[in-house]
Amino acid sequence: MPRTQTPFGPLRRKDREMRDRAEIDAVLNAAKVLHLALADAGQPFVVPLFYAYDGAALFFHSARTGTKIALLRKNPRVCFCVTLDHGVIEAEAPCDFEAQHRTVIGFGHAVLLEDAADKRRALDRIVARFTPRRFEYPAGNLAATEAVRIDIESMTGKRHGF
Repeated sequence: MPRTQTPFGPLRRKDREMRDRAEIDAVLNAAKVLHLALADAGQPFVVPLFYAYDGAALFFHSARTGTKIALLRKNPRVCFCVTLDHGVIEAEAPCDFEAQHRTVIGFGHAVLLEDAADKRRALDRIVARFTPRRFEYPAGNLAATEAVRIDIESMTGKRHGF
């Protein structure tokens, strides 16, 4: 099970921390888009993508070429962010406005899945989030697709406005 603390230490606002792992899992299971942060030689890169979560790892797919995969091949360390329930909590003073949200931020290690069966399982997980239909993946499409597992090493959850 991933640690519930980031490499940067504990949350500053303990009163907003999600301490219950089930609440963190609920956010990861409900959200549809994950923002994946990558880095190369100090240059950051963030990309939104559809994903699946199995309780210990995240999965996404991609073309076999492009910036995201090139960066992962150089540096498989990643950070991710998932958010739900975005809103604004208004106040009398402009500096007192706040964001309503539920957020999970985590860190992990990306693994490019090479085995065709592992790729199919990852794709099945992602597709299942959007439809109950089952699909077969043509060999050519599977060969042109990169499936990635992010082994979660740590994550934290934060909520405000609920």
